[in-house]
Amino acid sequence: MYIVALTGGIGCGKSEAATVFADLSIPVVDLDVIAHQLTAENAPLVNTIANTFGKSFITDNAALDRNKMRELVFNDDEAREQLNAILHPAIYEAAMQQIQTLQDAPYIILSIPLLTPNSPYLPSINRVLTIDCDEATQIARVKDRSQLSEAAIKNIIASQTPRQTRLEMSDDIIKNDGNIEGLRQKVENLHQKYIKTCIVNKTIS
Repeated sequence: MYIVALTGGIGCGKSEAATVFADLSIPVVDLDVIAHQLTAENAPLVNTIANTFGKSFITDNAALDRNKMRELVFNDDEAREQLNAILHPAIYEAAMQQIQTLQDAPYIILSIPLLTPNSPYLPSINRVLTIDCDEATQIARVKDRSQLSEAAIKNIIASQTPRQTRLEMSDDIIKNDGNIEGLRQKVENLHQKYIKTCIVNKTIS
């Protein structure tokens, strides 16, 4: 099983790249999607979060209040660590289970927003692909699609894996400073490379 980790900071285009891979019939295991599923209405982790942070962080329909929690963890390192201790093990378990159901895929995209040098996913990963752009572009894109202030966006960027660390961990880097058509072409080119790599690996094994 060949796993490509897909990462990138907020506003870099990681989600758009994941969509292109999905359009190419490559399965995408997205940790953000899994996190939302685990904290959705009446999901397993909601009670744990309520017991840890209080019921004020849970919506009326028994889901995590993401906006309120985001505001807390971006201003409180201890709270962020508490939330990560709840979420990360459950997300990891769900992601690994999902990957096991995709044995027949030519390769798998594992979309990870916060890939770090000590990530538990690294032993399972064959290659790291980073979608990259400069901070000014990140801020402009996030402003266009959300109601977040520039200060809030900068706080999010500061809380993520540093750009230089992401680049140093990468086997492949897509510079996404243009439009979606340019990103799609770059992803399609890498897709062909990954397909060839997987064919070679299967032939050798």
